[in-house]
Amino acid sequence: MEAFAAFFGFSGMLVLFFVLWLFSCIRIVNEYERAVIFTLGKVGATPKGPGLIFVFRPFQRAVVVSLRTVVLDVPSQDVITKDNVSLKVSAVVYFRVLDSKQAIIRVENYYYATSQIAQTTLRSVLGEVSLDELLAAREKLSLRLREIIDQATEPWGIEVTAVELKSVDLPEQIQRAMGKQAEAEREKRAKVIAAEGELLASQQLLEAANKVSQNPVAIQMRYLQTLSEIAAEKNSTIVFPLPIELLRMLDRIGAPKADPKE
Repeated sequence: MEAFAAFFGFSGMLVLFFVLWLFSCIRIVNEYERAVIFTLGKVGATPKGPGLIFVFRPFQRAVVVSLRTVVLDVPSQDVITKDNVSLKVSAVVYFRVLDSKQAIIRVENYYYATSQIAQTTLRSVLGEVSLDELLAAREKLSLRLREIIDQATEPWGIEVTAVELKSVDLPEQIQRAMGKQAEAEREKRAKVIAAEGELLASQQLLEAANKVSQNPVAIQMRYLQTLSEIAAEKNSTIVFPLPIELLRMLDRIGAPKADPKE
């Protein structure tokens, strides 16, 4: 009886150990994940998942890789532009794993590697442009950064979907200089607009004078209209404007006549 009980006790321990081992070999892979299986150090042909998978421990090992888009925050980088302006630029990189197998066997840490590629590419590309190009063509530079980073990470099975320049920190001296430049540009536009208004007004006055001079009656009508406008204001002092032609006629009448004998 003792031997029989010992046998069943040993068998029960084996069954319990087998059940525990069986549960440890079962893995659940989510919809957005893939499991790369290594059997005795050799990688499997295709990743497994999603769903329930079996990993034959200890001869197999599973490395789970997420396929979701990763938002990588690139810290501020010290950049010297083409026109020798020192500034700090930060960016955001959006990437995702397309081939989980290549992301594991081609690079030690694909997240860290992508971060380093993004930082070095950001410094090198922005160092080839001037400050005005950096501020005015940010979308163009973002597309160029995305192409370069995506080309570098393509052998790792990683696709870079977008790169966005997040912030550009300018020195205070550059900010003051840009403020003065913007103020001078606004003053320039104001002066040009005022000069254009004066030119248009002079052209309109010239056209009106040419039309009025063609008919003497028009001058008289304008004279009477001015008098009516003055009378409507009920001023105590009324100034009567005299046509310039009338003053010239009086000047000719008052001028001494030349002696015909001289």
